[in-house]
Amino acid sequence: MTTFKKVQKTAGIRELIRSTFDVDLPLTGNWGYTAEEATIVEALPEGMPLLQLEHVFASIRAHLEMNITQEPENRYGGINLHEKEREQSKSEKGIFDKVTYEITAIKEDLYNAFIKEYKEGYGKDGFDLDDHFKRRKEATLTREVIHYFEVSAFG
Repeated sequence: MTTFKKVQKTAGIRELIRSTFDVDLPLTGNWGYTAEEATIVEALPEGMPLLQLEHVFASIRAHLEMNITQEPENRYGGINLHEKEREQSKSEKGIFDKVTYEITAIKEDLYNAFIKEYKEGYGKDGFDLDDHFKRRKEATLTREVIHYFEVSAFG
């Protein structure tokens, strides 16, 4: 069983995200594992709602935890997030969104094999689509994570 370590604290998450994912998100703070280590949303990119920005950031953190920081044999692919629950709280420190996401993923080598099998077999005689998706589902890891976002600039 692969364990996923927290992404290490860094002085500049915005720069790390920019250099790793080639996207500029107006974020400071930390990786959002606790309210004390919340990710601070400074502003919203043009045309991007807050919920979308939070989802993009959660996806980035999942890719860092489950793929980029893993040894090749422990990497996951097909990483998808779905919001399960959301709470907002206010304190003297600010306004916080506590968001719970369900993450699904498949070991990267298996995921690539499933994609190849699907592309080569889809629409051909003898390709059992139901069996293909049954095996994909059985190979899928599901985990639940919580993210804390400080959103005082919007409340």
